[in-house]
Amino acid sequence: MADVKKYKEIDLYDLIGAANDATESEIRKSYRKKALTCHPDKNPDPKAAELFHKLQDALQILTDKSARNAYDKLQKAKKEAEIRNRQLDSKRQKLKSDLEAREKEAANRKESKYDSKTAEEVFQMELERVLKENKKILEEENELMRQNFASAHISYAATSSGWDSSKHRIKIKWKAEKNDETNGGYSYENLTKYLDKYGDIVALVISSKKKGSGVVEFKSQDAAEMAVQYEKGIISNPLKMEWIGDAPKSKKAGVTVTESDYESLVLRQMRQAEERRKLIEQMMKEDADD
Repeated sequence: MADVKKYKEIDLYDLIGAANDATESEIRKSYRKKALTCHPDKNPDPKAAELFHKLQDALQILTDKSARNAYDKLQKAKKEAEIRNRQLDSKRQKLKSDLEAREKEAANRKESKYDSKTAEEVFQMELERVLKENKKILEEENELMRQNFASAHISYAATSSGWDSSKHRIKIKWKAEKNDETNGGYSYENLTKYLDKYGDIVALVISSKKKGSGVVEFKSQDAAEMAVQYEKGIISNPLKMEWIGDAPKSKKAGVTVTESDYESLVLRQMRQAEERRKLIEQMMKEDADD
């Protein structure tokens, strides 16, 4: 059972470095900034690891609407109790007891799925749920952090095959208006899905200043060439992929293409078509729901 008392004593907004009215995006940004200083892969100090785990808990709670609302109510109840305690002296203890009894009775009459639950009990339930179910956010943030570490420490020395991804980066472009929050329908997640079917991605960056643009590096030349030649992304807003600088010299020049090469290409194209079909169905469903 999750320990609610420790969360009652911790200001999660202060811990993560965000304002009480911060948006989910601002909370994630504050988390990343603070987590980088105490991530176990970067800071071996046991205290840093402990802080990192607390930050993870704070991220899960504050980015889940229901859990955050329950936590805010818990903190509000705590502050109100502190104010009352400062105001009440020994002669008014009976009044305090009567007031608390009425508050509890009112809470028990509350019409919601938390009938008969106090603020602390509601937060207990939400905390246990979010720690059990809401793992997706942590997985996304940890993966992003691993990619940041990899980008910071990766060696761009040429491989034994002569392929150096840093010398053969690919520019990605698509249509997106300046104030389009959806960035033309493209995000880091769906761009990764479109591109990583061709092979391992060394780095993928979406410009934060210029809408509709990004850069990608592939671990192998085959993957890079296939992506440039075949990937179109969303049918209604296709991707335009081109080499930054000169295109690499094709290593298949003068080499006979085998039947297995064709089969591999066909399979990739089939997977690509299936992924597009699923994406279109999802977009149509979302439009229908809206």
